[in-house]
Amino acid sequence: MSARKIQSHAAFEPVLVSSPQTCLSLAPRDVCIRKSGVEFLTTSPIAPWTEMTVSLEAGGGSGRVKCNGVVVSCAGDKHQGYVISMLFTGLSRQAQARLNQIAFS
Repeated sequence: MSARKIQSHAAFEPVLVSSPQTCLSLAPRDVCIRKSGVEFLTTSPIAPWTEMTVSLEAGGGSGRVKCNGVVVSCAGDKHQGYVISMLFTGLSRQAQARLNQIAFS
């Protein structure tokens, strides 16, 4: 995945990540949006190949992006936290454009 770091943590509202087993509301400082996915820090591990839904909402009112994806990596420990890497699947052109707008604004 290629990346560009978000300059402002106020670029979007809290990020919601959910699966049937897990529901997380993440602070923007714990999330790094990538071209084809997202990385985030969490206190509990998530197994690779877990399918999840990510919901991002821009703070400036530019709308919400809802993406489906799969966890491809979970690294870390219970003391430092876990870095989860998630790859988006089936992203439409419109969703990709809105995601780029949020990530690179």
